[in-house]
Amino acid sequence: MYKLNFFVPEADKERVKEALFALGVGRYENYECCSWETLGQGQFKPIEQANPAIGELDKLEVLPEYKVEMICKDELIKEAVKTLKEVHLYEEVAYEVFKMAEF
Repeated sequence: MYKLNFFVPEADKERVKEALFALGVGRYENYECCSWETLGQGQFKPIEQANPAIGELDKLEVLPEYKVEMICKDELIKEAVKTLKEVHLYEEVAYEVFKMAEF
């Protein structure tokens, strides 16, 4: 089992979650569409050859973003990351993948 965490603006959060849920991400035994979300503040500054979906080159952008956490079966994690990168509006998606131990 893995945990997939990613950061996303509120306007795109549900669309990205639904694409991952459609793969089976966020499913555990008799539950599906499971996630944890926290609201925070993200920042980034597009430089050089960036093509930002939000913001301008060489200008610091600060905006509210959600951190979304989902569990993911081993056999789905590579497809989940691929899908996340395809459906997320950011040119460079900020995400984390953790291998979870079972006890």
